[in-house]
Amino acid sequence: QGTLEDQIISANPLLEAFGNAKTVRNDNSSRFGKFIRIHFGATGKLASADIETYLLEKSRVTFQLKAERSYHIFYQIMSNKKPELIDMLLITTNPYDYQFVSQGEITVASINDQEELMATDVSSNSKYCTYCHVLGKAFILLFLLQSAIDILGFTADEKTAIYKLTGAVMHYGNLKFKQKQREEQAEPDGTEVADKAAYLMGLNSADLLKALCYPRVKVGNEYVTKGQTVQQVYNSVGALAKAVYEKMFLWMVVRINEQLDTKQPRQYFIGVLDIAGFEIFDFNSLEQLCINFTNEKLQQFFNHHMFVLEQEEYKKEGIEWTFIDFGMDLAACIELIEKPMGIFSILEEECMFPKATDTSFKNKLYDQHLGKSSNFQKPKPAKGKAEAHFSLVHYAGTVDYNITGWLEKNKDPLNETVIGLYQKSSVKTLALLFAS
Repeated sequence: QGTLEDQIISANPLLEAFGNAKTVRNDNSSRFGKFIRIHFGATGKLASADIETYLLEKSRVTFQLKAERSYHIFYQIMSNKKPELIDMLLITTNPYDYQFVSQGEITVASINDQEELMATDVSSNSKYCTYCHVLGKAFILLFLLQSAIDILGFTADEKTAIYKLTGAVMHYGNLKFKQKQREEQAEPDGTEVADKAAYLMGLNSADLLKALCYPRVKVGNEYVTKGQTVQQVYNSVGALAKAVYEKMFLWMVVRINEQLDTKQPRQYFIGVLDIAGFEIFDFNSLEQLCINFTNEKLQQFFNHHMFVLEQEEYKKEGIEWTFIDFGMDLAACIELIEKPMGIFSILEEECMFPKATDTSFKNKLYDQHLGKSSNFQKPKPAKGKAEAHFSLVHYAGTVDYNITGWLEKNKDPLNETVIGLYQKSSVKTLALLFAS
């Protein structure tokens, strides 16, 4: 373990490896928000630190757009800088062998991993990781990641578990199921992939497959076995993979905070907020709405303090001042999203109806808001652009949103029978993640 300063700096490559990804506009985009507080004692000496995270884009674990990548960690592992990881995780070095991480791009065009490795002194202390501008430098950054994990006090078992669960998520994307003859019931289409995933997760492979295809659900005071269609099983597998990854990420943040909390007296702090900026892509989904809503709220907070409260302060102090309306009130758009019967409210309501669909969700949005709110509009996508279902007029521009899959994303129901297996896993970290 390193000094407190080393630990604070080392938190960055670890969180970026698991929380950053290539997007259309940024090779190293944070797909989560974080608020970092650096605490100081009465004399100004560094005392401790803590990190809060928000909104990890867990859908990226199982799906990427054409010009994007999943989280850097997958490609760092497959860079083959540490061949022992390839062996331990029962994987290849080819991302195209894994459905969950190869739907978009697998490399960053501007980076040659081998050249970058030769050009960088990999024996450098991990504190210099901040000078690695793009985390696509898989060789270098896997080395730094290893250093960061050690400096931050993760045990050998915890480090192994992190890699094993990351590998298991990759294998989950390759699980195959087929429909039983003359039935709608799903059954495994081979067991080789399940054997690998179960091994990495400390589970029995047969138990895992049975739980996926025949989950037990509580009806009244009794448990009954429920059949699953092939699509239902695939949905369940995706939801479980996202849950494992998200819980592991949040647990790593907790462990980092435990290391950074020195228990020393603290009096002052410097806070830094790092969150995804406003996003307008060709294809904008629920993740973009959440990010843009957050930015809308932040901008409103800034406007209120910079323009409204500042002018009120002038008035209190008797400064001659003509009140100026800067036209920066974003309340209409914010309320459209968060108020009762707003977009989030209607989405939550639709998720409670078993027969609700993307179409019924869209119809409710139109009934409630089209023609009644100037910020809610019918989209007019240009020729060749992605399909869109509604447009929102944000402070930074008008965004066309596609609502396909929003109900499923918002629900992400977890197979409780599989969760029960996780809770009894021989991989202690996995059992801990799902303990509550």
